[in-house]
Amino acid sequence: MGADQDEHAAFARVYSSSYHLVLRYCYRRVGDMESARELAQETFVVAWRRHRDAPESVVPWLYGIARRVLADHWRARRVRPVTVPMAETVEVMVDEEGFAVAGLAQDLRRAFAGLSESDREMLRLVTWEELDLSAAARVLGCSRTAAGVRLFRARQRLARLMDNPSTTPIRGVPATVRGGTR
Repeated sequence: MGADQDEHAAFARVYSSSYHLVLRYCYRRVGDMESARELAQETFVVAWRRHRDAPESVVPWLYGIARRVLADHWRARRVRPVTVPMAETVEVMVDEEGFAVAGLAQDLRRAFAGLSESDREMLRLVTWEELDLSAAARVLGCSRTAAGVRLFRARQRLARLMDNPSTTPIRGVPATVRGGTR
């Protein structure tokens, strides 16, 4: 096998082992599978052009490329990033006194939405994408120390928002139930 064939074979292995991760990364940020597939493909086109620059740990490198592809996508369409995996509906139960008891997921979704996009992305990388701090730093193009500070601050802001839940209405639940009166 020649050098070109070796490069193609190596890239094919990267593609087959990482495509589903990049697709999931894109889907979680656009909320549309067709768009996510297009963005994942575009990510691999860029990765192929830069394959000689690929580090040993290729997934964070691919996420970094996907992040820039997504930024171009949002800029071109003048749309904001979305967050998909948090459940859109949360069961609301009413206690014996008529107070609505929304699950922790509802408060978490609200708090998460209250964060800046950079805080949300930092938390997504370490939770949803399960990256360690060094890998998250590579995706974000910053030092491990800077990523650690960003993560610490994002977690602090999320905790503050969780401690002070928003008064934003729970979708589909009448205000009289939310407010605790009948």
